[in-house]
Amino acid sequence: MSYRRRDIAPGVGEGKRLPAGPETPVFCRAREYPAGTIIALHHHPDRHQLVYAESGVLVVQAGAGRWVVPSTRAIWIPAGMGHKVSCIGAVGMRSLYILPQAIAQPPCSASTVSVTPLLAALIHAAMDVPTPYQAESRDGRLMQLILDELQMLPVLPLHLPQPTDPRLRVISRQLESTPEDPSTLQDWASRLSVDVKTIQRLCARELGMTFGQWRQQARLLRALEQLAHGDKVIDVALSLGYASPSAFTAMFKKRFGQLPSQFFH
Repeated sequence: MSYRRRDIAPGVGEGKRLPAGPETPVFCRAREYPAGTIIALHHHPDRHQLVYAESGVLVVQAGAGRWVVPSTRAIWIPAGMGHKVSCIGAVGMRSLYILPQAIAQPPCSASTVSVTPLLAALIHAAMDVPTPYQAESRDGRLMQLILDELQMLPVLPLHLPQPTDPRLRVISRQLESTPEDPSTLQDWASRLSVDVKTIQRLCARELGMTFGQWRQQARLLRALEQLAHGDKVIDVALSLGYASPSAFTAMFKKRFGQLPSQFFH
């Protein structure tokens, strides 16, 4: 799938020092981005970030992984972690910036989370909350409720881990550019001049999954991008190498707990 690219440097809320002082435990920034926008690699040294796609789909490179973030989902990015954001279609991005001491036991690594209807409504309301705000005010109570909700978000399997081993990096680049590639483990072992068991050990050590699971995850995440772009299920299934739409649908439901037609609703 191709889309128009529009690179931008990080702006306020995307890399520059954020305006709210230490007395503001959490605040919200809203941005609208046209299709193809790419926010350059940046980080927030002093605050965690929850990047929420109120509309559209984001692809986020953060740390040693790649995440697909469709609408009604969000990605948690720990303070100091570098990340790059690509917009699939027009995106309504809503970002929460959280002081590390404001939330108990936050995730220590980037992760995709489900956004409950309550949290979505709170984030929408937080867009109009000025900073700083008084803790005992209506605005302060609203923002505190956001912090409470953030500690109860379920993590979702929308992550494609990125290896560091140069041999696996070769496979990784192919899976990202051509996830429908049918090459087997034996095919890759021959190309890389290594034993099959070497690749198996590397996958287990660096990715925490088998080669087959890794390829399957790459295909399913690409499927999310295509479905969010409006492609039909049958077209997505066949373009990614599945034998039939029913085979793709079964695999999708097994992984995400929903049918492809239900996922974005």
